[in-house]
Amino acid sequence: MPEQVNPTPPVDPKSGYCPETKTYHSLRPPVPLPPLSQPLSLAHYTLSLLHSSSTDPTTPVLIDASTARHLSYSEFLSHFHSLTSSLSSLLSKSQVAYILSPPSLHIPVLYFSLLALGAVVSPANPIGSDSEIAYQVKLTRPAIVFATSATARKLPEGVRTILLDSPEFLSMLESPRSLTRKPDPVEVFQTDPAVILYSSGTTGRVKGVILTHRNFIALIAGMHAVRIEPDPNEPVVQAVSMFTLPLFHVFGFFMLVRAVSMGETLVLMERFDFEGMLKAVERFKVTYMPVSPPLIVALAKSELAEKYDLSSLRLLGCGGAPLGKETAERFVKRFPNVEIVQGYGLTESGGGATRMADPEEAKQYASVGRLAENLEAKIVDPDTGEALPPGQRGELWLRGPTIMKGYVGDDKATAETLDKDGWLKTGDLCYFDNEGFLYIVDRLKELIKYKAYQVPPAELEHILNSHPDIADAAVIPYPDEEAGQIPMAYVVRKPGSNITEAIVTDFVAKQVAPYKKIRHVSFINSIPKSPAGKILRRELVTLALSSGSSKL
Repeated sequence: MPEQVNPTPPVDPKSGYCPETKTYHSLRPPVPLPPLSQPLSLAHYTLSLLHSSSTDPTTPVLIDASTARHLSYSEFLSHFHSLTSSLSSLLSKSQVAYILSPPSLHIPVLYFSLLALGAVVSPANPIGSDSEIAYQVKLTRPAIVFATSATARKLPEGVRTILLDSPEFLSMLESPRSLTRKPDPVEVFQTDPAVILYSSGTTGRVKGVILTHRNFIALIAGMHAVRIEPDPNEPVVQAVSMFTLPLFHVFGFFMLVRAVSMGETLVLMERFDFEGMLKAVERFKVTYMPVSPPLIVALAKSELAEKYDLSSLRLLGCGGAPLGKETAERFVKRFPNVEIVQGYGLTESGGGATRMADPEEAKQYASVGRLAENLEAKIVDPDTGEALPPGQRGELWLRGPTIMKGYVGDDKATAETLDKDGWLKTGDLCYFDNEGFLYIVDRLKELIKYKAYQVPPAELEHILNSHPDIADAAVIPYPDEEAGQIPMAYVVRKPGSNITEAIVTDFVAKQVAPYKKIRHVSFINSIPKSPAGKILRRELVTLALSSGSSKL
């Protein structure tokens, strides 16, 4: 009699953990994806989802927060077809298009047109330094650059440039249909590169992350599968998202694509301004905002927020950095009708790797949610390489259809980050609990080594931010002859506050083990952060070392 074979190892239905393979599996139902052999661009996949919805063509897809100028879905599609036709003679499939521009009504149309043509979209931070921009251009070797009159001066000489605020570009958007040449169809494969996005560079030189059409198709398909259908008995309320996040960052990029796929309205801010954001929420009846933790801190603490009608807000999607439980609770107390849904992801994972799917999950404030659809994870001991069960801390590894192709021009970094079996080593110290919720402890490289102990800066930052006199805070390692490193805090006082170093150190000391105590405090006007809200600790370490211990 043949031996019985169990093809599927047992998976704990509560945690998603398989003791045999030591792998965590998503607790979400698997989401079917288009056959990999089917040629399909992210642009065409997204628009197919839009066309299958009941979106009114006159509904605004994009609104400029400062001018109230808007673009309807019918205008968006018209501009998309016109621009795709115009660009088809200027660049070929797989060529890179570098984009250096603040958010505007043109950028989403440009993204979709380039994706439809099989070009590789590479958007960058328009306030980046000349040397950063020169490095990115050298790395990606773009065939064409899209910039504005203000940003073009930062570009190295000799690159072919189209200005987004020029008559030339505007004519590309609005060519009459009778003059629009229908471009030859481009066969875009799902495995083709779609974008090169730049990692934040918090732990080293910026890298260009190559993400494919398939990566984002898988991400958007998963988000579509868990969307909540409107109640037919309730009046229809147009979903209005407001983007305080840059469109060149992975979070802003995939949330833009997601919003279009669902027929939502997007309010864009060219330059972030806290009060301007509050005014826009009131004026445009914003229902949803993807945000980073510093903005939730500001909303929870600011008196300005009380001056505006924010009653339309229903949901904040928080990502980019860990959000403290105390901050979340303070926010919910102030805005009881606004739900915070946390998520976690990296540029290298296409953005969304974990998230919360319903109000019950959203109550797990300290967590970043459960594994997204079609993903697997491991928690790996950094010292032994052993995969760990629930409740134990280690480096988070991820595998699935949203994981990047690699780093452009850097095979060594790709091999160090992606193993031969497709596992992405995130560099984040994490653990899963017995119900499959993921908790971020800190970046492995940012842990402070105090004597024989490891101190997570994020834990101390959450405590500091819970103090009513502290507007913002960051914790860094400071070299110490006896301890190796000691925790040092940079603190931004709330306006009118006279909080002292002694008050800060005592406040933290009462809430942590002795080895985690803050040993030095320095007061600063603002904490340097990446566009995604991540603290740029390297800048603060450099500042602390240049100041010298006598000035601490």
